[in-house]
Amino acid sequence: MTPSAVATRYASALADVVTASGSSLRPEDAMAQLRAFETALRSSPELHNALVTPAVSGSRKKAVVGRIADILALSRIARNFLFVLVDHRRIASLTAIIQSFELVVDERLGFARAEIASASQLTEPQRAAINRELERLTGKRIRAQYAVDAALIGGVVARLGSTVYNGSVRGQLDSLERRLSAES
Repeated sequence: MTPSAVATRYASALADVVTASGSSLRPEDAMAQLRAFETALRSSPELHNALVTPAVSGSRKKAVVGRIADILALSRIARNFLFVLVDHRRIASLTAIIQSFELVVDERLGFARAEIASASQLTEPQRAAINRELERLTGKRIRAQYAVDAALIGGVVARLGSTVYNGSVRGQLDSLERRLSAES
């Protein structure tokens, strides 16, 4: 799922603050704090409704956010960021903003995200070997997310953005079929 342009703008602004030299908040701490707030928001439909409805004034919403921030012991940066979202009526986009923030921070820190599907559960040495190979191919550190895909006969399919590395048996058979068709 691609985050919206709005979510990316807010995420980039927060990333600017937390990745700046001298920032009092590390990116991973900002992520954890926003996720904690998101969990609180999701756990209470009444809270969610109060923060997204236009019938509740911005000052009351900020008071509620402030109280929750106190309970969760959020940093000043995270608290102020949530206040900005309330002021601009973007609190409903918090999940998309967090997803975008993860991507922006990973990009700035030199990580690439990979979605790796295999026919069966991979062992830790197999995962390490796949990570090393993807790091060699991309020149970036890899944050991999693994899944089992029963549709695969064997092998592995890795997606990094729009690039797909298909090392599956099905992919090799398709490649062989294309080469044979081209030769005839």
